[in-house]
Amino acid sequence: MKKEEIFESYSNYILPTYTKVPLVFVKGKGSRLWDIHDKVYLDFFPGWGVGNLGHCHSKVMQAVRDQVSKLIFIPNNYYHIPQAKLAKELVYWNFPAKVFFCNSGAEANEAAIKFTRKFGKGRYEIISFENSFHGRTLGTLAATGQKKYQEGFAPLPEGFKIVKYNDIEAVKAAITDKTAGIMLELIQGEGGINVASKEFVLELRKICTQKNILLIIDEVQTGVGRTGKLFCYKHYGITPDIMTLAKALGGGLPIGVMIVKKEISDTLSPGMHASTFGGGPVICKAALAVLTAIQKEKLLSNAQKMGEYLFGKLNELKSKYKVITDVRGLGLMVGVELNVNGKSIVEKCIEKGLLINCTHEKVLRLMPALNITKSEIDKATKILDSVLRGT
Repeated sequence: MKKEEIFESYSNYILPTYTKVPLVFVKGKGSRLWDIHDKVYLDFFPGWGVGNLGHCHSKVMQAVRDQVSKLIFIPNNYYHIPQAKLAKELVYWNFPAKVFFCNSGAEANEAAIKFTRKFGKGRYEIISFENSFHGRTLGTLAATGQKKYQEGFAPLPEGFKIVKYNDIEAVKAAITDKTAGIMLELIQGEGGINVASKEFVLELRKICTQKNILLIIDEVQTGVGRTGKLFCYKHYGITPDIMTLAKALGGGLPIGVMIVKKEISDTLSPGMHASTFGGGPVICKAALAVLTAIQKEKLLSNAQKMGEYLFGKLNELKSKYKVITDVRGLGLMVGVELNVNGKSIVEKCIEKGLLINCTHEKVLRLMPALNITKSEIDKATKILDSVLRGT
């Protein structure tokens, strides 16, 4: 198909639920993407955080090929080996726990909401935070602290309280005898790369323990090495009661996971929650390959080193251009705040072959793959420099 025919097909047959960029990609490898005209792009925002290993990592491709030749699907009322191995691996890298598999971050957070309400035995309120983003199902939309995503979908499920981020007094004021859980992103991705303070998180953990409230850590975007540790909560020295994962875990294939502490894992029993495709053999084999690649290729160490290098390059640009007001984040999850709308900057970067994102209108979001190199960072920041020079 020609580019124009593809656009026409989308226009005629696909619901317009996404703001689309007029690019057609046909091939990806590592941090590079090729469009239909064979132009190469450097991808510094691979799949909203899905591409922590970049595109088409060899270990993931081999795992998928191997599993597809044996067994593609088996329903969750039977057993299979890849799911057993992946659950054991996830628990090994976290805390004594049990795992529920689904297909996305929204599904994982929806499972966490249902789990928390069942755990509460009549307590049903969940506290979340301004500028948070937990998904687009009705339950996760109600937990999301951004009105723009909720408009037009009322009435949303009741029982959610949104309070100011990093404000422990606001949390204390919102807690009632109906509070069952607190849902938190340690770095708000869609909210503008806002980082939770250590003091806030430690106090939150203390309050949850004292009041028998579940602390739900949403690691859908921060998880699987993004911040330089396998999971972001490890930067804070706490253990969540529930953690949700998705995006990067599948290496490009859809997966969602809810991990709950073992001592509360009997809250749900057979029939209370389910997912037809969740934790299928192919995706579990791919996720095992992702975890193996991160360890064997020392990608956590690379994410820390390259994160520091990227922060250094971006702070050089900050000192050079007054349009940049802040550079923040952790590891390879980076936000560059501007004092102008970032849309045209993103568009000009794309024209020059660099894919980045803008969130909250003024925050450029850069989340390159964990195996990114210095030369690729140099190339990306050189493009951004040339674009900022024209602002």
